[in-house]
Amino acid sequence: MTESSSSHYQVLQVAVTATEKEIKVAYRRAARTAHPDQGGDAAAFRRVTSAYETLIDPQRRKAYDRSYAAGTTGTDTGSSEAHFDAPPAGSRASATVHRPATARNTAGDPPVYVPPFGAGNGVPLLSLTEASQQVHGMPRKRGIFGAEARIQREMRTVQLLSRQVLPAIPAARLINGLQSPADNSHIDHVLFSGYRLALIGSMLLPKGAYAWDGQTLNHGGRSIAPPQLGHVVRAMQDIFPELNVTGWTVVHSPGGNLHEPVIDHHRRSAGGLDSVQIVNAAGMVRGLKEFLASGPAPNTVNVSVLARLLRGMH
Repeated sequence: MTESSSSHYQVLQVAVTATEKEIKVAYRRAARTAHPDQGGDAAAFRRVTSAYETLIDPQRRKAYDRSYAAGTTGTDTGSSEAHFDAPPAGSRASATVHRPATARNTAGDPPVYVPPFGAGNGVPLLSLTEASQQVHGMPRKRGIFGAEARIQREMRTVQLLSRQVLPAIPAARLINGLQSPADNSHIDHVLFSGYRLALIGSMLLPKGAYAWDGQTLNHGGRSIAPPQLGHVVRAMQDIFPELNVTGWTVVHSPGGNLHEPVIDHHRRSAGGLDSVQIVNAAGMVRGLKEFLASGPAPNTVNVSVLARLLRGMH
């Protein structure tokens, strides 16, 4: 990595989750080394000072983290390039991804971290403990009306993913309660593995048969619009061009039956949400396993992407 492309966190050699005290300690250490009076380089000292002034101020750090999440600070994972099959038609994900030369392509294999943790790779963006954690965050209380019902259905989604998807794909990471990069709304859940990322929202509807036409769910003459995920999927795809990003809305039934309600998918009309799948709980589990496992290097944990999700979008 060149000095000009180093992030403020890398300049101070701290993780993106560093506390104010850790940043101060790191700054004093780096300043002593870089100061011209101590034989250091003036340009390096300016970089250290700039990094400290940004990260020690909560508002400036928050703004910097948002730009870091958008990938504008430039980082180099140090991994080699490899070409894989192109994403589905209509996706703007790049067909060129990064993976370690030794990565295996089986979703059930132990996770491979990119860049790897170990001596000679500098200070990691996240600690190994954080990167190894499969579930990050919990549904967040927001708003006044309907908050309890929303949290309950989000918790059902978390439990379902934790029990039926994460054990099958050890490299999968579930991040809950993120802020949308497209607007001030929230992303209930993000499921990330290898070079594929799924945004997940939820609904709670009575059991029965519903027809999905690409825009609304229709049941007994009643039309129900699902959560609007399409624009968030497009925004996340722009932020992470190396990933294949999709959206999923899981429809839970009050009784907890994973196969209810029944959702019939009719031919989608023009302007339908082609990037978002509308499924019941069983369909979500089945679909997400297939989506994540069929991607390139599904047992890879991209530490840079995970750090940007955890730090830059909260």
